[in-house]
Amino acid sequence: MNEPSGKPKLAVWKFSSCDGCQLSLLSCEDELLTLVGQVDIAYFLEASRATVEGPYDLSLVEGSITTEQDAERIHRVRRMSRRLVTIGACATAGGIQGLRNFTDVEDFVTAVYPTPAYVSTLEHSTPISAHVPVDFELQGCPVNKYQLLEVIRAALGDRRPNIPSESVCQECKRRGNTCVMVAYGTPCLGPVTHAGCGALCPSYNRGCYGCYGPMESPNTEALTGWLRKLDYDDVDLVRVYRTFNASAPAFRNESERHDPSA
Repeated sequence: MNEPSGKPKLAVWKFSSCDGCQLSLLSCEDELLTLVGQVDIAYFLEASRATVEGPYDLSLVEGSITTEQDAERIHRVRRMSRRLVTIGACATAGGIQGLRNFTDVEDFVTAVYPTPAYVSTLEHSTPISAHVPVDFELQGCPVNKYQLLEVIRAALGDRRPNIPSESVCQECKRRGNTCVMVAYGTPCLGPVTHAGCGALCPSYNRGCYGCYGPMESPNTEALTGWLRKLDYDDVDLVRVYRTFNASAPAFRNESERHDPSA
């Protein structure tokens, strides 16, 4: 176990997830070297097995809660953390594994695992905020590494992160992109999706898939009206809102409006 350095202590925790958001932090490269000079990375098993005991000044939490053990552990993490920030779609909205929330989880368990009796899991995949207070939620699948660095700097500076709550459409406008939905009839979730990806998909004439989850106050009903004009039926509408952020309230509510089984 390492000795404490006297610098603010940063911890990075993994729950049910793919590790992609933790890798976003590791991919910061030169910026990460600068960060190491400002904080003590006290707990980050993706990067090192060396750890420093808490309490921690800032905890970054990746992943959703899908087991009873995780539900207990997140309370321990919260008690050890002065600030707790959730990173990524799993931690902020339940993630792709949140698709279980729309059906019986036993159907998935028996279909996937040869010995279902060995699997212990909760019925639902839930975001961290459903279990403990969260100081800030950083959306994305995975998160934008520059936004992640801004969150860390803001925590160190005792201020709110400067993360725009606008839609992907605003990023398209700044890049000078032609609207793929208007010009080409390509279905796109950009009007209701939180900015952060730099309008990656529309920049290559592809519709936005909603990786960053719903923006602040999204008008999903209006977007659905446009998707209807592009010949989307109820099955299509359910599928388009049920991807990486299926259980985010705005996307979940809109998908359930068109799901006959809801």
